[in-house]
Amino acid sequence: MFGAEGMRAGYRQLGDKAVQIGTEELLVRAESLKSSYLAQGVTFDFGGVEQPFPLDIMPRLIEPDVWAPVERGVAQRVRALEAFLDDVYGKGELFRDGVIPRHVVLSSPHYHRVVHGLKPAGGVRVHVSGIDLIRDNEGVFRVLEDNVRVPSGVSYVMTNRRAMATALPEVFHDHRIRPVSRYPRQLLAALRATAPPGVADPTVVVLTPGVYNSAYFEHALLARLMGVELVEGRDLVCKGGRVLMRTTNGLEPVHVIYRRVDDEFLDPVHFRSDSMLGVAGLINALRVGNVTVANAIGNGVADDKLVYTYVPDLIRYYLHEEPIVPNVDTWRLEDPAHRAEVMDRLGELVLKPVDGSGGKGIVIGPRATTAELDVLREQVLANPRGWIAQPVVQLSTHPTLIDGAMRPRHVDLRPFAVNDGQQVWVLPGGLTRVALPEGELIVNSSRGGGSKDTWVLSRSALPGATGPLVQEPATGRLDLSDIAAASTTSPGTGWPEQKQTQQQRVDPLDPLAPLALLDPLAPHDGPDGGQH
Repeated sequence: MFGAEGMRAGYRQLGDKAVQIGTEELLVRAESLKSSYLAQGVTFDFGGVEQPFPLDIMPRLIEPDVWAPVERGVAQRVRALEAFLDDVYGKGELFRDGVIPRHVVLSSPHYHRVVHGLKPAGGVRVHVSGIDLIRDNEGVFRVLEDNVRVPSGVSYVMTNRRAMATALPEVFHDHRIRPVSRYPRQLLAALRATAPPGVADPTVVVLTPGVYNSAYFEHALLARLMGVELVEGRDLVCKGGRVLMRTTNGLEPVHVIYRRVDDEFLDPVHFRSDSMLGVAGLINALRVGNVTVANAIGNGVADDKLVYTYVPDLIRYYLHEEPIVPNVDTWRLEDPAHRAEVMDRLGELVLKPVDGSGGKGIVIGPRATTAELDVLREQVLANPRGWIAQPVVQLSTHPTLIDGAMRPRHVDLRPFAVNDGQQVWVLPGGLTRVALPEGELIVNSSRGGGSKDTWVLSRSALPGATGPLVQEPATGRLDLSDIAAASTTSPGTGWPEQKQTQQQRVDPLDPLAPLALLDPLAPHDGPDGGQH
């Protein structure tokens, strides 16, 4: 919130308005926010207790000139990862050219030989991505990790914006904020654009593990906002190399599946035979090109934190560009020289398992006991491929309402990007996560973290922006009515007609719907970023 000239203009306006509102009134509104989230079921499971997901009433502001390189950097990274995955599951030219050792990829638990050589029907592998960023003590945004399997959390972005528009309407009036309401349309357009060739009006569905998944709220919300069917594995069946959906009108073809189910559960024929969440025969349907699965099976190899260390090289190799957003400095512990240095400095560094998520398994050296470091040393020496090390990065802090007063708390940022094969569109802002305990560096909701509404302030279109600027409605409210109405629009308008499956679904916008566990960063729904 501070620049070379002192407090930035946007924050000065925000601070002045907060003073006008008054502390007592702010506390009342903050409590109202909390109550509204509980009523809507925007909750998460923390330590076995269902709680409203904390939304801090003080938004995070990002100026246009700060956001522009982040936007370009995220898009650049997605393009490079798309090329990397296509190469890994195709010709493997990067191995021949020595960009990354072959064993690094083949030893990843998320590399799936069964899809080697399989070209996605729509030509895209990374339809949706969430790139976790931090801002270091020099004000530089750095990439902490990549999430291109089933990244979650965009539902918080949309619900946070709607809640904040109600809580602070007079503040919205003072700022020109880039909207987030475009996301469902952008996602649906990308999914339809990558449908199998020759399908003029593709049927798109969202595949969820079901109501007991901690991110079910997000799955249902996205399906509703896109006007497409929310299905479970039992709603689908594969016949003759095609995927069909059970409906009240009988079996109907499905062309694009936005899956929110992990790879290992998608097809019991090729992965876990005991899975009840997927569809037997899905891989065969993919091989004959009759269905698109977003994101593609096998993308998890790009989320491997050891592969992450090579992404700057991948950008240079595939795009012939320098990385716009740098990585956090990282030691590869499978490298003997790196490992020896880290063993000598174990108490100074952060060590992370390469396939960890949700902040699990992370050891922050300066806070670990001698016994914990001894155990860690044994684990690293037993499996060097399984660990990386990074310096303790002092994340930027942001004023946060804690116990009735504004306190500095550490934050990170997860921008979301949508790729339609022609363009990578980056949602303005993304999800800001905040570590609520004092001094805490891990921002994950599973560690007691909350979130902030992230406002990217707008001005005239910036060079290099990946999408046109759109003025936020005066009220700042999401315009959901047109999207809901689109679900019943007749074919030919570009929006699919809503079909009804044989199962009753929970509507996340229905105030009578049961509370849904909402931890969109939960490990089993995708990697939960966060070294810190």
